[in-house]
Amino acid sequence: MSLDFTAIDFETANGFRGSPCAVGLSKVRGGVIVEEASWLMRPPENHDSFDHHNVRIHGIRPEKVAGLPRFGELFPEIGAFIGGDILAAHNAAFDLGVIRSGLEVSGLPGPAYDYVCTVMLSRRCYSLVSNSLPFAAEEAGVPLVNHHDAAEDARACAGILIDIAARNQANSVAELYLSLGLSIPRQQAFHPAQDALSKATVAALAGGGSAGPARPFRSGWPEEGDNPVPNPDAEPGHPLYGQTVVFTGQLAMPRPEAKMRSAEMGAKPESRVTARTSVLVVGDGFDAGDLRSGRLTGKAKRVLELHERGQSIEVLSEGEFLQMVGGTPGTTLTGAGLPAAGIHLAQQSFPAAALRS
Repeated sequence: MSLDFTAIDFETANGFRGSPCAVGLSKVRGGVIVEEASWLMRPPENHDSFDHHNVRIHGIRPEKVAGLPRFGELFPEIGAFIGGDILAAHNAAFDLGVIRSGLEVSGLPGPAYDYVCTVMLSRRCYSLVSNSLPFAAEEAGVPLVNHHDAAEDARACAGILIDIAARNQANSVAELYLSLGLSIPRQQAFHPAQDALSKATVAALAGGGSAGPARPFRSGWPEEGDNPVPNPDAEPGHPLYGQTVVFTGQLAMPRPEAKMRSAEMGAKPESRVTARTSVLVVGDGFDAGDLRSGRLTGKAKRVLELHERGQSIEVLSEGEFLQMVGGTPGTTLTGAGLPAAGIHLAQQSFPAAALRS
């Protein structure tokens, strides 16, 4: 057995997961990246509008993909590159959801994939105040220069999994998960003519192709609302399952709605930071870099203090949270939910000798 897998990262045109406009893949054999591929693409028909928030994040404009094959046309090549590999992604629920929703609205069936989430593994194996891709990549010794370049994000994800396996003296993904007492999750195969559509796709179709209407920013102190009980039937492998979540700052959705969404995923929402808090979701356009710049709310500063004292607690941007819970009223989603400069992708594969170490 050896450490073999393919890391994947998508960027999307708008808030619907089924609107991929770029993908990057890194194939790993024996713990070494041996091949990479990346494509720009047009999202599926009727889901190909580009939201200005997404463009600001990843820099891909409609004219960059005009005339290129759509996701459904490219998926045979993407799927052939993946083959039978385990997929690795940073916030895998998002990237696997892109495949599922993108194929659903393209009217195409999808294969089953075993997959691993490097956000989940980072939480278990590192001690970071943010497990966003740049922080986890830095901890793994693979600093990320062009965040939201799909190829670079996939490469960073691969580096994180390679590092975590090495720290746990695991020679394969299966051995790593066994050592951590985890089971490798699986996205089942599906056929749109036979199987029910995913929730994200149903919501997008109901909204006429978008992920929901934007909601205006409202000034004033946000209403906390009640703290709903965690969903007992939630998926235990979800990154929010079993977490105690607190919200701070102005979110694009009302806090009661955010609390309900987190509870649906098995989290326990609360209204203030305590010794029980394990996740703080920050609005107001927060990104992970603010942890270093000091542009933080009082709750976020409290989280930093608790983290320094050894409490297992982390900070999420609202974009990262929305990726985890699905849907995006008033905001949008991309590969990792954080702002960055524009990117450039090439439609080609790279030989192993050409890869960066």
